[in-house]
Amino acid sequence: MIISSPTDFRAQAQRRLPPFLFHYIDGGAYAEETLGRNVQDLAGIALRQRVLSDMSSLDLGVELFGEKLSMPVALAPVGLTGMYARRGEVQAARAADRHGVPFTLSTVSVCPIEEVAPAIGRPMWFQLYVLRDRGFMKSVLERALAAGCSTLVFTVDMPVPGARYRDAHSGMSGPRAALRRYGQALRRPHWSLDVGLRGRPHDLGNVSRYLGRAVQLEDYIGWLGANFDPSISWKDLQWIRDFWPGAMVIKGILDPEDAREAVRFGADGIVVSNHGGRQLDGVLSSARALPAIADAVQDDLSILADSGVRNGLDVLRMLALGARGVLIGRPFVYALAAAGGAGVSLLLELMEKELRVAMTLTGTRSLSQVGRDCLAALP
Repeated sequence: MIISSPTDFRAQAQRRLPPFLFHYIDGGAYAEETLGRNVQDLAGIALRQRVLSDMSSLDLGVELFGEKLSMPVALAPVGLTGMYARRGEVQAARAADRHGVPFTLSTVSVCPIEEVAPAIGRPMWFQLYVLRDRGFMKSVLERALAAGCSTLVFTVDMPVPGARYRDAHSGMSGPRAALRRYGQALRRPHWSLDVGLRGRPHDLGNVSRYLGRAVQLEDYIGWLGANFDPSISWKDLQWIRDFWPGAMVIKGILDPEDAREAVRFGADGIVVSNHGGRQLDGVLSSARALPAIADAVQDDLSILADSGVRNGLDVLRMLALGARGVLIGRPFVYALAAAGGAGVSLLLELMEKELRVAMTLTGTRSLSQVGRDCLAALP
């Protein structure tokens, strides 16, 4: 298959992956209305084309939380990335490192912090959930600090797991799930050999290190469900803010008042996000929510955004709506599943080229010039 655009990776990933893994990353919550809106609303934003502006020199670089990035993109935290390619978190982190952008390791990664951090030359970001087991949270934060992680991405929009009906149909969960997954793997011999056999161990590396035993895929949903904490509030995060010396980013903000609370809390940044449509269906897309949040707090902290970004043009759209940077999740996992770390590298190259074209044709020589005057109209 010829890969000529970022969207080409999805079809290749579907062919290579067992269905339970493809639908886990591809699906959303409930009827997946917000999942669709994320993409549709962002793609529907019209840009303002400008010409004859001498665009011979462009600057795609940006500084976020004291780090220089080659472009305003970071790889988002995605659970179980190591199931999509052999030791997938390591491959994706190396690709991001080569391209000069951050990789964010999920709490529920396959590869533990101690395996991923030494594989790259720049500090990685680390993502943490709100969990009942505060001992685990403290332990994993200490390990992240010891490994040199620079930025903590704290996910707050998952006090309970979303209702993801696709998972029950695909075999990720539901009756006879383990047997169904095994049968699917047998029908994907390339994945079974490369990831299923050579990519072991298939446990939650960070959790297993803490518990002193392997937490396998079949334990994944149960462990998360038992440890998410719906009682959490802003005051409960203060010990993390006091403990963590680096930048702290609150991920999962979709309302201006919550953004103001993040400022009052002392966060260095926020991620405007609906968890890729995987939590509460029917909420605003990130593109729709972003302008009001930017109006409320843009001068007080750094705003990132995710959910619905599929290409370099979408990156420019998010920046024009008020973000300083963008996290990409599904696109890099599709690319990883399709072609490993080389696929992630190619994805980032394609997105950079698309961003360059978009900047050129909107007459913006640097990211500091990207604003709402780049838009033909607000969504």
